[in-house]
Amino acid sequence: MTPVELSRTVLHAVRRAVDAGELRVTVPERVALAPPGPGGCGEYATNVALQLAGPAGHTPRHVAEVLRARLLQDGQDGGISDVVVTGPGFINISLRGAAPAALVEEILRAGSAGSTPYGHRYGASGERVLLHGAAEVRALVQVDALARILRSQGVEVRTRCDAAVSAPEWDAVLDGLGVVLDGAGDGDPYDAPRVEVRPVPAPGDPLPLGRDAARWALLRPAAHDRPRITGEHLVQREDNPLFRVRYAHARTRALLRNAADLGFAPEPGPVDVSGTWPLLAALADHPRVLAAAARHRAPDRLARHLVTVADATQPLFPTVLPLGEEKPSAAHRARLALAEAAGTVLAGGLFLLGIDAPDHL
Repeated sequence: MTPVELSRTVLHAVRRAVDAGELRVTVPERVALAPPGPGGCGEYATNVALQLAGPAGHTPRHVAEVLRARLLQDGQDGGISDVVVTGPGFINISLRGAAPAALVEEILRAGSAGSTPYGHRYGASGERVLLHGAAEVRALVQVDALARILRSQGVEVRTRCDAAVSAPEWDAVLDGLGVVLDGAGDGDPYDAPRVEVRPVPAPGDPLPLGRDAARWALLRPAAHDRPRITGEHLVQREDNPLFRVRYAHARTRALLRNAADLGFAPEPGPVDVSGTWPLLAALADHPRVLAAAARHRAPDRLARHLVTVADATQPLFPTVLPLGEEKPSAAHRARLALAEAAGTVLAGGLFLLGIDAPDHL
């Protein structure tokens, strides 16, 4: 059972409890999963009972026990082995066997040619949006990135900007930053809700940074924060988040090349390495982050999530390749598959931000 499937299973348990009259609440759109906190157990935990307790008119503990019974009844065939309620009402879920392997397999399968990328919506959502940006460089980059993210969630998008951007002097700016717009001015008859994109303007010209660093500098801060247009985005050091993201991606690709030279390939399975839970949790959270970035019109959420994924890869990297006379094992193949899945998510996220993900760095 993958984290996405588990989230749906918990939602189904809520819906079944509502249908049976055990809870009187509105079923939420989604359920967030996280690593168990102090005193918790199992692979995943959720605070959904605490969220529903007020509307339900019961204590969180009572709601959690209702959902625990439903999960044990409905979820065991799907891979749930145990459900434990801890603290004020946290639901801790244990899975049988291969949840991490299933997650990795899902990501790699989605990343294959012709498949819908991991975290993207399959098919149209029915939503239509007209993004309209100010005649300002940060607004234009935000419009371009938002269009990419919204389309990944099945939204039909048109992009426009203030009429001033149609002037010839803007051509070099748009080309240099990889911004593609459908038009300028207010003459578009496109019948869709109009979203104004007017973030805090950039304090300087980002073009000298180059396309990738410039876009990162303009997209990573929240729209209400002033971006820093400095050379810090170019340095290849650990204190540069863009470097950490691109380096982690390049490292995953190097590991795949090195493993091929040693004669083994990725194969999802148990990784048998401590410290990989944050990476698995971040990968499982990727679809939710993409949906939230689209819903809140906030590409900064995706940028920050990519930093989280990149940082969480570090404990894995030294364990992927055999050391010395060691022969490649099933664990090495599973770790390589996890690294490839992380690289796939990083590359896909950078693409949505309009930033290159190099195989060599």
